[in-house]
Amino acid sequence: MGNTNQQNMISQGTKIVGNISSNSDFRVEGNIEGELKTSGKVVVGKSGIINGSLIGENADFEGSFSGKLKLGGMLTLRSSAYIEGEVEISKLSVEPGATFNATCSMKGGVKELKNSEEKDTLEKKEKSA
Repeated sequence: MGNTNQQNMISQGTKIVGNISSNSDFRVEGNIEGELKTSGKVVVGKSGIINGSLIGENADFEGSFSGKLKLGGMLTLRSSAYIEGEVEISKLSVEPGATFNATCSMKGGVKELKNSEEKDTLEKKEKSA
């Protein structure tokens, strides 16, 4: 494991095409086309754009994302965020004004057994009604 106290910065005006892998945090003000994979936190500023895939733990967006986004933790969308594509997360926080045009599945806190028990109870209530 690398030092997660360090932060990688992709500055405004910088464009990276390809795959990036890191254990550290990222701040993106530039443009990434490809895959960004990190166990750290990703912050995408207002000028930041990611086209491709982002795989990580937590992400905070003020900028744009298009593609496949997979997080083990929390996705935070600020009011200026624009997200489209396919999203798989554990937790979601959306400020008013954010654009979220994505198919979204939430993993983690869902207990399958509880859901199937609730479904059975609903079906029984419908049959007895």
